[in-house]
Amino acid sequence: MKTVLNILWLVLCGFWLALGYVVAGVVMCVLIITIPFGIASFRLAAFTLWPFGRTLVPRPGAGAGSFVANVLWFVLAGLWMAIAHVVTGVLLCITIIGIPLGIADFKLAAAAIAPLGKDIVSTDDPRAAHR
Repeated sequence: MKTVLNILWLVLCGFWLALGYVVAGVVMCVLIITIPFGIASFRLAAFTLWPFGRTLVPRPGAGAGSFVANVLWFVLAGLWMAIAHVVTGVLLCITIIGIPLGIADFKLAAAAIAPLGKDIVSTDDPRAAHR
């Protein structure tokens, strides 16, 4: 079932959302100081391409530094990507088939707001059960 949902996701909105993350990552890699944000953006692009069967979990040891970085991320790209996820989520929820995809899009909007200090793991990973 995860594969079917991932393929539908990729066709309907995953490719375009991932492309947005890639563009944001390239822009952020232009300046040396924002390279960590660019790397986070590329990680989110990969997660956005194939989200079903994976989840975000807090990284052990992520502290105040990741909080400050998440505030900067929110200003630079997080807000805009979260808006894109909410808009596509609403559009997907218009159809019955798109409702599960829209719900996943809303979860990705939350991930787009503060992705730093988190790891992307399989839902089978024990860390995913202890969120």
